[in-house]
Amino acid sequence: MISSISSMTPLIGAYLQQSGSAAKSSSTDDSGLQQTTKPAAADTKKALQLSEVDQKIVQQLTKRDTEVKAHELAHLAAAGGIATSGAHFEYQLGPDGVRYAVGGEVNIDTSPVSGNPAATLRKADIIKSAALAPAQPSAQDLQVAASATAMAAKASAELLALSKHTQEGGKNSLGSLLDVSA
Repeated sequence: MISSISSMTPLIGAYLQQSGSAAKSSSTDDSGLQQTTKPAAADTKKALQLSEVDQKIVQQLTKRDTEVKAHELAHLAAAGGIATSGAHFEYQLGPDGVRYAVGGEVNIDTSPVSGNPAATLRKADIIKSAALAPAQPSAQDLQVAASATAMAAKASAELLALSKHTQEGGKNSLGSLLDVSA
């Protein structure tokens, strides 16, 4: 997500309630390619002795980890130069002792380009593309996309006003700016 953490499946949620806060582990990573933490040798033996419920939780956590990382990587790839950081992840410690990504975000610059509505319009398109890049955008992603649409509408109105101003005999210094967006 661009700036929120997704909900977890009910089975994982039940595991969290049963295990208490010791099961939660929060950290960040700017690489976007963080691998899950592997259990120590002693924990590997424990992993082989997991109950069926714990094995299902591990399967769900593994699936969620893959989904979260793919989701954030899609944002990062589409954001290009407007990403202000790499992907940040929230991790959950599974019953097997491995940390799994269960949420994440990518920070992007959503500010308009000062004094340049054409550049703002292009940037709004990139923001919207980045927000909607994952296969299943979150509610926060949809909000960011809506904000980008509003930013684009404002920039388009500014461009229209500039165009009207130049047609009415105003300064023609913005002609190349308008040609770029046409």
